[in-house]
Amino acid sequence: MVLYMDMPDAALVKYYVAGDEGALEVLIKRHQSKIYGFILSKIADRDLADDIFQDTFIKVIHTLKSDRYNEEGKFLPWVVRIAHNLVMDYFRKEKRTGMKRDSEELPFFSFLKDEGDTVESFMIKEQIEEDVRFLIKELPEDQQQVIMMRIYQDLSFKEIAELTDVSINTALGRMRYALLNLRKLIDQKKIILSES
Repeated sequence: MVLYMDMPDAALVKYYVAGDEGALEVLIKRHQSKIYGFILSKIADRDLADDIFQDTFIKVIHTLKSDRYNEEGKFLPWVVRIAHNLVMDYFRKEKRTGMKRDSEELPFFSFLKDEGDTVESFMIKEQIEEDVRFLIKELPEDQQQVIMMRIYQDLSFKEIAELTDVSINTALGRMRYALLNLRKLIDQKKIILSES
């Protein structure tokens, strides 16, 4: 395991997929604080954050073992995306069961906040969220990544630049182009992102 400490993530993933459990241990230790910190910043409940952290790595292990991981040299952003999806699943489930903690709401979804608890209002907001996700998938990969990290993961441009190994100006530029392209897509597809 000592040899692994200086290896890049991509090499560790390959060793793990080949059956070396020690490689995964190094990956977890290397990224544990960032991933756990991200989850805790969204959940604000240590026990629940622990559960989601464990679930995140169960999904990571399952995906790696089933040979469905596409290596793009971006292991950490991929794991953070899994954690993000699990956090979102938690909030959706909490909303469905009627348990709501205002302090734990994700900032980006504040525009989806239920003012009236009507089924109609809920369905419209679900549709808006689905439309936004659909539009994001239409963007080039680098623009999708910066949108997901900035809006959904609430990372700073400095953090995005570090995680994607680009300059802050490049990260800002990608965000600018992503927003411009989203506006064009909204116009082209005549999508309405509001309730009225």
